[in-house]
Amino acid sequence: MKVEVILATKENAKIIKNIYPLYLHDLSEIYGNVPNEFGIYEEGIETIKTLEEQYDIQNPWFEHPGILFPYITIVDGRPAGFCLVSTKQFAPKNVDYYVMEYFLLRPYRGKNIAKTAAKQIFNKHQGKWEVYTNPTSKNFKGQKFWHKTINNYTSGNFQETFGTTFDGDKLIFRFNNSSK
Repeated sequence: MKVEVILATKENAKIIKNIYPLYLHDLSEIYGNVPNEFGIYEEGIETIKTLEEQYDIQNPWFEHPGILFPYITIVDGRPAGFCLVSTKQFAPKNVDYYVMEYFLLRPYRGKNIAKTAAKQIFNKHQGKWEVYTNPTSKNFKGQKFWHKTINNYTSGNFQETFGTTFDGDKLIFRFNNSSK
């Protein structure tokens, strides 16, 4: 399988926008979220009635080039997932790059595709990184994925802590790939 990561543009933004509701559905297993009265998963925004309206929520990712980096994971020419990387005012303080969202469609899981894509994304940006994930037992797979992927990528040179973030209590991974 050929795995590549491409930076999304306004022209192909619909790929991430199409996959995003599936990501929110997957997260509902971990967080216990339920869809709003219109069947839309979007936490805190009850007025969204259609997926078309939900698309607009993703627009900022395509309006701040060089600050927000929306990546699409492509496997054998087909969209397989996405990774949203933020910087500057959209990232935690003292961090150069922050993985805000990371998702791989179910048919592509368990094949090292997510790990390969994550490494490609890390290699595109040098500096201090943070990745947060849900610390509960319902997210054991996500925790294991990030621990293994970052451990392998950094040869064990990373920090893993539990802490309070702008997004609540999280398992936090920190590393610096400036020397790579």
